Amino acid sequence: MSGTADVYTQATLSPSKLELLAPWLVQQSWFEGDAADLERVAFFRFVDPDGEVGLDSMLIASGGAIYHVPVTWRGSELEGGELIGTLDHSELGTRYGYDATTDPVYVSELVRVITEGDTGSPITNVETGEPLPATAEVVGSGVTPGVDAQGAVRLIRVLDAEHEDTHAARGVLTATWTHDGVEREDVLAVLR
Repeated sequence: MSGTADVYTQATLSPSKLELLAPWLVQQSWFEGDAADLERVAFFRFVDPDGEVGLDSMLIASGGAIYHVPVTWRGSELEGGELIGTLDHSELGTRYGYDATTDPVYVSELVRVITEGDTGSPITNVETGEPLPATAEVVGSGVTPGVDAQGAVRLIRVLDAEHEDTHAARGVLTATWTHDGVEREDVLAVLR
């Protein structure tokens, strides 16, 4: 892992993350839920090695489906990134939220975690210094030594058997988590 993710649990966000995501989600071809029925059911974090970009991955339930929605949070605009929107963070100021698949910092860290067989980052409550319990444990599969670790990484956005295509995968990112009292294991990303 590349560090510890610091989270401000007492911060006020305006709009909330789900309020910000709602209009963007309904425009995505893979989203078939209801923007008025969003629930964050689990999350995990990666850490930007340079400490500048928040790498926030959420599992969101809507309309009976679970969606994998990673977002990067930046203090300034990212040229070429797909902007989801901005929110006001009471501790950090204006935060620009991007579809993480269009942010090179997230993509680089995701590929690193998969190829090195690493995990998500521990999360710390900034206000208390206490660790926060993870709601989703993620782990990269690693890549066999000698196998070219470069390639295309594809997110699995809808977490069900129909969308979990690992054909020709050189490596994967897998999450273990609990939803409605049932333990799940889902592939979240595939490196080909």
